[in-house]
This record gives sequence, structure tokens and C-alpha cells, in this order.
Amino acid sequence: ADKGENMTQPGYSDDKSAVLVRLRRIEGQARGIHKMVEDDRYCVDVLQQISAVTRALQGVALHLLDEHLSHCVAHAVEAGGDEKDAKLREASAAIARLVKS
Repeated sequence: ADKGENMTQPGYSDDKSAVLVRLRRIEGQARGIHKMVEDDRYCVDVLQQISAVTRALQGVALHLLDEHLSHCVAHAVEAGGDEKDAKLREASAAIARLVKS
């Protein structure tokens, strides 16, 4: 089943363009890392850029999680029942995956 089947749009819909801008910036950073390796740049410099991309992705993930909690999960909690339980389990699993990454 579609995880968003009860929602007509994702929680980040209001700032989708801002999320896309951040992701495009991250894509550029990843391409930069690729170029650094092609150019035989110093390992520590490459690692520093990888760390920056990782932090940027984590920032986007936290933003999306926040939007999901305040939009999708909040609506499910208001609805109650099985939908509430499912969304809370789903959010808990998403948080666990972020913590492990």
C-alpha cells in the first residue's frame, strides 16, 4: 500500500521548491567530490567535502521529518485508530533509520 495513501500531498508541499534547491546544491557538491577524486586531490580534503555533503543531506532529512511529523503524523493522531498507530510506527522507524545513518 502507498504510505501516503491517506494524504493528498506530502508534508513538505508548501516548501517543495526550497527542498529542491537544497537537493540541487547537494548534487553539485557530490559532483565536486567526483571531480576532486578525478583530480587526485588530497584524501583529507575529499573526506571533508564528503562530511559536508553528509551534513547537508542530514539537514534535508531532518527538515522532511519535521514536516512529516507536523503534517502527516499530526493529522493521523487527530484521526486516531489504526491510522494513528501506523503513522506513529512509521515515524518511529524513520527516526531510527536517521539515527543509524
